[in-house]
Amino acid sequence: MRKIFLAIGILCSVLTASAQDDMKTFVDNLMAKMTLKEKIGQLNLLPGGDITTGQAMNSPLGTLAAKGELGAILNVKGQDKIRELQEIAVKKSRLGIPMIFGQDVIHGYETVFPIPLAQACSWDLAAIEEGARIAAKEATAQGISWVYSPMVDVSIDPRWGRIAESAGEDPLLNGLVGAALIRGYQGNYGPENAMACVKHYALYGAAEAGRDYNTTDMSRVRMYNQYFLPFKMAVEAGAGSFMSSFNIVDGIPATGNKWLLTEVLRNQWKFDGFLATDYGAINEMSVHGIGEQDVCVAQALKAGTDIDMCSGAYINQLEKCLNNGTVTIADIDLACRRVLEAKYKLGLFKDPYRFCDKKRATKDMYTAESRLAARNLAAETFVLLKNQHNLLPLKKEGKIALVGPLGDTRNNLPGMWSTGDKPEKYTTLKEAMQKALKGKATVTYAQGSNIYRDAQTQKAASFGREITRVDDTQAKAEALRIARESDVIIAALGEMAEMSGESSSRSDLHLPDVQMELLQALVATGKPVVLLNYSGRPTILTWENENVNSILNVWYGGSETGDAICDVLFGDKVPSGKLTTTFPKSMGQIPMYYNHLNTGRPVPDGAQEFRKYQSNYLDIRNDELYPFGYGLSYTTFSYGDITLSANSMSQSGTVKATVTVSNTGRYDADEVVQLYIRDRFASISRPVKELKGFERISLKAGESKTISFNITPDMLKFYNSDLHFVLEPGDFDIMIGPHSKNLKTAKLTVI
Repeated sequence: MRKIFLAIGILCSVLTASAQDDMKTFVDNLMAKMTLKEKIGQLNLLPGGDITTGQAMNSPLGTLAAKGELGAILNVKGQDKIRELQEIAVKKSRLGIPMIFGQDVIHGYETVFPIPLAQACSWDLAAIEEGARIAAKEATAQGISWVYSPMVDVSIDPRWGRIAESAGEDPLLNGLVGAALIRGYQGNYGPENAMACVKHYALYGAAEAGRDYNTTDMSRVRMYNQYFLPFKMAVEAGAGSFMSSFNIVDGIPATGNKWLLTEVLRNQWKFDGFLATDYGAINEMSVHGIGEQDVCVAQALKAGTDIDMCSGAYINQLEKCLNNGTVTIADIDLACRRVLEAKYKLGLFKDPYRFCDKKRATKDMYTAESRLAARNLAAETFVLLKNQHNLLPLKKEGKIALVGPLGDTRNNLPGMWSTGDKPEKYTTLKEAMQKALKGKATVTYAQGSNIYRDAQTQKAASFGREITRVDDTQAKAEALRIARESDVIIAALGEMAEMSGESSSRSDLHLPDVQMELLQALVATGKPVVLLNYSGRPTILTWENENVNSILNVWYGGSETGDAICDVLFGDKVPSGKLTTTFPKSMGQIPMYYNHLNTGRPVPDGAQEFRKYQSNYLDIRNDELYPFGYGLSYTTFSYGDITLSANSMSQSGTVKATVTVSNTGRYDADEVVQLYIRDRFASISRPVKELKGFERISLKAGESKTISFNITPDMLKFYNSDLHFVLEPGDFDIMIGPHSKNLKTAKLTVI
């Protein structure tokens, strides 16, 4: 059992007070020997590019490393290349300062785990932490010591492709998942641990129109109450580094926003690690209209940006800025110190090659242990959205037609932002089904369609993970032929891997044209249809919900997707995933999220008619298709009424909320019990409900368990209009249930 509350403990520092003193002394002594160029060099991060083994010394990176003018490198793949570059830095530069090697290790390395949005739908923090531990183990075996994860952006607009990299729309859940990932990556900074980089600080998930890199603008009250919490929790979890976001905050690019980077992150939250820009962000400050490169450099450094990622701006301009007085040597020293301290924490000064162990490069990759962990977590992430007449689980018998362009793809299994994957090692869904049903049932397969009818649109969505183009008419005819000969149809449809992620915004989230035509034709056969919806975001499934028998949202489950889907389809495991994003009925409802503020003229949930002069649409009702926290099971659960240990509490007290949950069905299964609160009256408008805790429990068929949550003052606090974190007296709704729209309620009064 894992019981989660807002009042989480702060992770103890990796370094003891004595070790902190040792680090300070070491860095002091080293910096006393450094020239200005060497200090600026530590702030310079460049991409690896195409480094040829044995030729690193002759590359531009090798030249800079030998001069001590390069502090870190990203996206060099291969332990041999990394070791060669590290040897140049250590043996050729004047002071022998080692470099940090970073990479986008987002949801696994060679063993690929489900995309982060999917992982959050497991609500299984221990499994998520274990996945990060395995990812760090594999990445460090390849020389990587710094991973650009977790992303903890609150994401309320599914048009934004990078929602796939988040934990969804809830601040607390983003923070808890982020903290679990940080613990898994960093551990105690041993040789199998990497430094986490929390991103994107801040408000990146609020991009207007869901278009990547776009403008964001909001009040500071909203920042503190809806968007900042997961970043603060990441600091409390001990994150070693942060990455600033591309967008503006209060009109100022985050990379150069001193209030954001220094006043909030460092002074208020006490973050003591280093902060890097996102790719080329200092140069993008000029595009935002801030000034020429030297102006942007000075503003970014003084705002609190320590490392310049890939713009070359610091290395080109900082000495000039120092000479003209727009920065001071103290500004440069502070940034340099933070980078050197990170290298000290990673153990690179004691052993620059600690992440270049040749034995680990093979034995720690894609092991049976890591594959099992990925398979188990993937099965927990799948969300059963509909199951008419209990069609699922399927029996292992008869004739099964697998149809769809995602049913036999190998290179799309890992999902977006997978930089260490080896697709040739992975099992497709078709292969997994054939293995799972061998000797028991017959599996036939047809691709059925392309992803998009238009070849150029599909090419834009592929980004190196192509699916073979077919003649749509012929492919559909073949699919319908095998479908008519089958007992049940499994339709593997939805998004390609790279249709979600960075630079993958979509204006229409319905199933793409030719795929929808295929699905409609399959349904028209009259055979039972199971839709496996592949996606990296909430998609519009209104027609599917009305017409398809069963819908299982499988996201992108990673390298073990095929076997994990079979585990759930055929009943070896019971689905337990719960949505961490709202699924709307219509594009016009977006953005749509459960913890919204009320209006002065709200329409009640479930209203079936248009109401003039109230907040609703003429052509569609307000309710979502699937609410936050929703997910079906092969069994059923019932919830008793909430019992409070007291009906009132003081502003320093605690009250226990208790509920009995029963498994009333035929399958042993897991349930995610969710706790929400609502502040009925406050000095500012408060959300209609907010997630404050959850517990994932296992119940045998017929078993009941009593679950308790401690309601603490911090759970009920918020930032008021003066940005003070306060608990105001009054009445609160305490709500517990299986999802955000199915809750038992009790009233608690704070006096």
